[in-house]
Amino acid sequence: MTGRIRVAVLQATGLVNSPQQNLNRIAVRAQEAKAQGAELLVTPELFISGYAPSLVHSTDGTAQRRQLADIAASTGLAIVGSTVEHGRGRHYISASFFDRDGTELTRYRKQHLFGALEKEAFDPGEAPPAVVRFNGINVALGICFDIEFPEFARAAAIAGAELLCIPTAVPLREGGQTDAHPFDTRLIPSMVVPTRALESQLFIAYANHAGPHFAGLSTIADPYGRRLAAAGDDSALIIADIAVSTLRQARLDTDYLSPFIHSAASAHPQ
Repeated sequence: MTGRIRVAVLQATGLVNSPQQNLNRIAVRAQEAKAQGAELLVTPELFISGYAPSLVHSTDGTAQRRQLADIAASTGLAIVGSTVEHGRGRHYISASFFDRDGTELTRYRKQHLFGALEKEAFDPGEAPPAVVRFNGINVALGICFDIEFPEFARAAAIAGAELLCIPTAVPLREGGQTDAHPFDTRLIPSMVVPTRALESQLFIAYANHAGPHFAGLSTIADPYGRRLAAAGDDSALIIADIAVSTLRQARLDTDYLSPFIHSAASAHPQ
């Protein structure tokens, strides 16, 4: 129960429908992260299958999850990985947290699907992420578009989360007054993610695919809204130390959460 975690975030682009190659890349980077003292590795959304919803949604990721568990156990490194999950005729984008012995501590189904491609290929998850304990820190999962909703991060924090691990696949749109999409998606990892960490007073480990077709800029942000580590456009492994003591101090310095926690407690009295 240390209350500290050295977190690694992998930024790389998964090859579409090449799961074994992508799993081999995770195994190599997991060893690298472990050698640098990391205890947890977060990987991008649908990295193993490749992010191509219409092409990968029909293949369930059960075998991929077993291999992720084996990588976690062989390296002694906890891993967050995102896979396709089938259940009762539905298809989900999911994320799993594997402990350092390969035990799957929790699995979460993406609630907020992004754009027509995802909505046509997948079903939205309905359950909020569970909060699990790792190295004395409460951890919960989200996936990509989820974290762009302030309510999602706030609900996780109220439920007890201190670290949100977010596999993501944000495409690159540079924006501009004449573009069809004037919003610059690089603002999400550079501005939105640190803001979510600040306003909900938790740590966020956000793992994006690399450029040139994705926004990159994978980020580890703290409860003060600081980017403790950040990638550029290319493949990278970023690492940062997070600690409960920092989170507690941030919550003492600026108390954003207690009104919501008190409100939730009064709405559900014991």
